[in-house]
Amino acid sequence: MPTQLDEGEAPSEHKRSKRGLIYLSSIPPYMNVTTVREVFGQFGKVGRVYLQLLDKGPKDDSKKKKHKVNKKFTEGWVEFEKKCVAKRVATLLNNTQVSTRKKSKHYDYRWNIKYLSNFKWTHLHERLAYERAEKAKQFRNEVQLSKKKTNFFSVNIGKKGEVVNKEYDDMENIATGTAIDVEEEQQETRETFLQSLL
Repeated sequence: MPTQLDEGEAPSEHKRSKRGLIYLSSIPPYMNVTTVREVFGQFGKVGRVYLQLLDKGPKDDSKKKKHKVNKKFTEGWVEFEKKCVAKRVATLLNNTQVSTRKKSKHYDYRWNIKYLSNFKWTHLHERLAYERAEKAKQFRNEVQLSKKKTNFFSVNIGKKGEVVNKEYDDMENIATGTAIDVEEEQQETRETFLQSLL
């Protein structure tokens, strides 16, 4: 016999399990999103994966490489569909070798994994947006500082030229004036010397 539901009640659905996030503080070289997904997919269903690219300096266009360059990642976040799986992965794999095969590129590297409790994917986006804003602010500040230095330098160059010209003129006047004074003093001392002889 079917039961009737009150208007305020909703039909019971499967409670959606909470997702768990783990943080990878270092990513071995030659590892990308697909390989990370394969490695952690062995333990449970993986949701989203985000790996932070290594910030490089300004690009040098003069040296164009013909081969594909592997991207290097500094850190990463992996989201599991179940929180308990994320905790288990963090405890099992933390401080273990990435690969046990000796000929593997990842043989010498170790996982450094931490489970992030009470951390959601939206927090990650907020953090990344904040870092981008801080980086842009720092870049603007550096540009403003370099403009100030350039303006200060160019203004002082103009002033320096005027000051040098004035100093040069003063030096010429002083030099010619002192030269006359020195000649007069020598003439006087000579006359006094000659007078003392007589």
